[in-house]
Amino acid sequence: METIYIKRNKNGRINIKSGNRVNQVINWTIIILTLLTIIAFFFFNYTGLELGRAVIETADNVRVMFLEPALNHFSWGEAFYQTGVTLGLGFLSTIIGAVIAIFLALFSASNLSNEWVSKIIRIIMAFIRAVPTVLWVLIFAIAAGLGSEAAVLGMLFHSIAYLVKAFSESFEEVDKGILEALRATGANWWHIVTHAVIPSTFTYLLSWTFLRFEINFSVAVAMGAAAGAGGIGFELFMASGFYFDMREVGMITYIILIIAIILEVISTRLKNRFFPATARS
Repeated sequence: METIYIKRNKNGRINIKSGNRVNQVINWTIIILTLLTIIAFFFFNYTGLELGRAVIETADNVRVMFLEPALNHFSWGEAFYQTGVTLGLGFLSTIIGAVIAIFLALFSASNLSNEWVSKIIRIIMAFIRAVPTVLWVLIFAIAAGLGSEAAVLGMLFHSIAYLVKAFSESFEEVDKGILEALRATGANWWHIVTHAVIPSTFTYLLSWTFLRFEINFSVAVAMGAAAGAGGIGFELFMASGFYFDMREVGMITYIILIIAIILEVISTRLKNRFFPATARS
């Protein structure tokens, strides 16, 4: 809601200003962070840095990376397999997380659950969301050891918390009149969920789940090296940090980009198929 400020100056004139305190806080935060970023550049240690040479070498690396991509240390078959591993990690953590999140979201929605139960679940989920996915993966890597298990558990943990919030908010938007009418006819809680809540929010659930899958795919790429989960992310780490092969880095980047575009196309078609109003907006 926009706030209107009215102030009378010394001449008796009234000045009317419109504004919002939240917007002011955001604007000042952006300004302060921008200034701090600029100031930070003056405190960097530039000893031994030859700026001209650095710019030339960087431009050459970018040219080689994106204009001369090639696979030198593994075959195309291995590339497709590793990409499949990354997609599998993201898919597994998303599907399991979505199933668990639906049940937790039903008890988290204020219009379907007890007030105290809803608050407890929301607080726990908020705490889990506050911790980045990468940190959860590293925590499980310590507990379960490096590997795909740690990556899936870490992404699953954060996916559940993310989807519980999204799903519960969708459930709370269900028309109260429909719920009251079903309760008046004697329908129990489970019938209300299966015959009113889930059918009317299915498109939202589908959209949020696919969005989370896109996020998990990106996280799985990053966790390929950090948690030893393998996949195309591990090959990217080896190409950049071990072999220092810019051509291979470029090719892997293109593969990841193509997968991301394909996922976006599928997401758009799903929205057009199941939720055309949102897709047009």
